[in-house]
Amino acid sequence: MFTGIIETVGTLEEVLENGGNRSFLIRSAITPDLKVDQSLAHNGICLTVEKIEKDLYQVTAVAETLAKTNAGQWQKGDQVNLERAMTMNARLDGHMVQGHVDTVAICTHIEEMDGSWKFTFSFPEKFRALMIEKGSVCVNGISLTAFEVNDSQFSVAIIPFTWEHTNLNRLQKGQPVNIEFDMIGKYIQRHIQVLQLNIGK
Repeated sequence: MFTGIIETVGTLEEVLENGGNRSFLIRSAITPDLKVDQSLAHNGICLTVEKIEKDLYQVTAVAETLAKTNAGQWQKGDQVNLERAMTMNARLDGHMVQGHVDTVAICTHIEEMDGSWKFTFSFPEKFRALMIEKGSVCVNGISLTAFEVNDSQFSVAIIPFTWEHTNLNRLQKGQPVNIEFDMIGKYIQRHIQVLQLNIGK
């Protein structure tokens, strides 16, 4: 479980093809504190640390993950947002994030707002019930608040600290980001679906 509060940004040093899977060697400031078999969120994707050597560590994304996230487009030199799993005695500064990406959204607009930045994203309309005005959404692993929400689009505001300490400062119009919708909303949607099915019987 994660909170969507990014600890640091890692750099992809090598991308290795492994059948239908892909392994990534990543350099980061938190590598010395990692342990093999530890869960770590990469742009919001929960991946397991497999190997550690000095300030480099390795994780692998399976074919399913590559197909449903932007990990399939990662290249050597790219930066990824990193967050270690939350501890039970820590403050939940963001919101409850599983590290299970629901879909990919496309950045359609970036606007500087006199000291902050506004990003607008388009997402598949089938997820429209999971997006609400002022609701929480995880974008590339970052806990953010959505506004200007419609059936297939939402915006977020980025403060200077988030701009400086995540990879959003490298994001360009037309590029994909990983999206995880609020877990509570997903349970509510599923509950409603089950109720509707039972009523229809």
